Amino acid sequence: MAISEQAGRIHDELFPDHASTLAVTDPELIQVFDSFAFDEVLQHGNLEPRIRLMVQLASMIACQTLREYRIMLGAALIVGVTPIEANEIVYQAVPYVGMAKVYEFLHATNEVLSERGIQLPLPGQSTTTPETRADKGREVQGQIIGADRVEKLYASAPEDQMHIQRYLSANCS
Repeated sequence: MAISEQAGRIHDELFPDHASTLAVTDPELIQVFDSFAFDEVLQHGNLEPRIRLMVQLASMIACQTLREYRIMLGAALIVGVTPIEANEIVYQAVPYVGMAKVYEFLHATNEVLSERGIQLPLPGQSTTTPETRADKGREVQGQIIGADRVEKLYASAPEDQMHIQRYLSANCS
């Protein structure tokens, strides 16, 4: 069984000059997988490659597949994911999977970007300051779940747990 022509073309676009070691040791599996991932799946839906790769990067962080993440980050940069977007994907994963699980992905992202000649640190993207972060986050919470619900959460929180409400708000900014 050979990889489909479409899968071969897309694979070569995403991973130029990459020789899969699994194609040597497990050719049948890779042929089936590549034809599925780079041809069959793409026949359904209409996500542009850039968005699709961003979603895949986020899912790889959640699944803790660091080795595959590094490879797919290279592909994502090829299809137009910017270094700032790549970093933001990692940053946004922190509240969902935890800093300890994101730590290695942040290092991997920085290594891949550096290997491609991208100067680090990247320009800051923050739109808040330490002084405005909680208020701006509270506004965002209000947009997401309704300002009245946010106010009820604050009103019902015991004083010794109010800091948790402020943390939640600040981390929405």
